[in-house]
Amino acid sequence: MKLHFSAAALGLAVVFLDSQAFAGANDYEFQAVSNDFKAGSGRDVAVRLIHKPTGKPVTGAVLFRSRLDMSPDGMGDMTGKLAADASSEPGLYRFKADLTMAGSWALKLMAKVPGESETVEGTVLIQAKD
Repeated sequence: MKLHFSAAALGLAVVFLDSQAFAGANDYEFQAVSNDFKAGSGRDVAVRLIHKPTGKPVTGAVLFRSRLDMSPDGMGDMTGKLAADASSEPGLYRFKADLTMAGSWALKLMAKVPGESETVEGTVLIQAKD
């Protein structure tokens, strides 16, 4: 009976550890530094990657996929140019963005965070005005 209990405890531990690894990516959030811009080319857009449980910015993340589109306005095929830019502030990730027309834009990001096995994904909403 003791062996049966140990096997059950081991099974629960595996399930618990697996669910903790899955929840890791959800512990992070991209936040816009500002989400109000004038429509045009080469706009400076900055986002922070925050570890939600601590509220601290995340440094050393590798952003490997980014996309800028107007999906919030139902125009997901309308994309804008987006280029990574240098940042000296920890946890701040900068871009040059072409917000070619007024409306709601979505900055969609994917990152690998040191120590996390899951990919962190997020969307930051940006408002461009004439």
